[in-house]
Amino acid sequence: MLGGLPLPTDPNLLVGFATSDDAAVYRLSDELALALTIDVFTPVVDDPYSFGAIAAANALSDVYAMGAKPIAMLSFAGFPRDQLPWSVLEEILRGGAEKAREAGVDVVGGHTVDDPEPKCGYAAIGTVDPRRIVTNSGGQPGDALILTKPLGSGVLSTALKQGLLSDSEIDRVTQVMAALNRAASEAMLDAGAHACTDITGFGLLGHLREMALASGTAAEVHAASVPVLPRVRELIAEGVVPGGSRANEEFLEPFVNWSRGVDAETRTVLADAQTSGGLLIAVSPDRSEDLLRELRRRGVDAALIGALTTGTPGAISVEEG
Repeated sequence: MLGGLPLPTDPNLLVGFATSDDAAVYRLSDELALALTIDVFTPVVDDPYSFGAIAAANALSDVYAMGAKPIAMLSFAGFPRDQLPWSVLEEILRGGAEKAREAGVDVVGGHTVDDPEPKCGYAAIGTVDPRRIVTNSGGQPGDALILTKPLGSGVLSTALKQGLLSDSEIDRVTQVMAALNRAASEAMLDAGAHACTDITGFGLLGHLREMALASGTAAEVHAASVPVLPRVRELIAEGVVPGGSRANEEFLEPFVNWSRGVDAETRTVLADAQTSGGLLIAVSPDRSEDLLRELRRRGVDAALIGALTTGTPGAISVEEG
């Protein structure tokens, strides 16, 4: 679809939509650039405050993935004013504003429309040194792949809507989605990461394919090393899978070589459409252990899940172990 749009011509646009990166980056000077992004979605949890917080964390994640520091946010909300009390919208916006505060920024404005289905999202703006931008296209063969959040939020959000989760399970997946990727971003910059993307609607393998394709590499994933939230595999086996995750599986099929031992539940997990997922970081293998230690020191439960490799750009091999 984007292929039909006119291509940007401004020489100060350092990162646009050509490689499906997480944010645009616009140069203001030799030392300063802006990272610009926006994301809007429908509720993934029932609690309005948590929904707003997750929406803000999700938008900020695109800034963090570029190695940028957020400086301001704008809100967008669609709200059915004749069906829900205004207090619900207030809680959504309060959740987002307080999550922004946690990131050290303010929500400085926004826009709301009358909409039969609630929606919330944010435009996030960050600053970055043009010489230190981390894109999804800088990966190199041999780079270690590190994931900073467990998978499964798509399946669990669907289960939540069907009333299949306990209060503790709802709290757990909400906590994961609302967690900022700030510490992970800071650690990857210190480690000299070559590439990064955040894991959202296209799932782990979808966003990994974008990174590998943009970097001119192939990739391998060790399925047993990928962290997964509790009960996700069980729910998948029971047929609790969002439509977006099934669509991801279908799209990825021509590009993924599955080891014989990788079961159907694992295939769905790796394609599960995430909301406010973790960062997927490509880093030189001689820096990977240092990065893992630093991430864990900062409270990020990260895992080494694979590597970029030589081969057909965008091709992915998934091994059982």
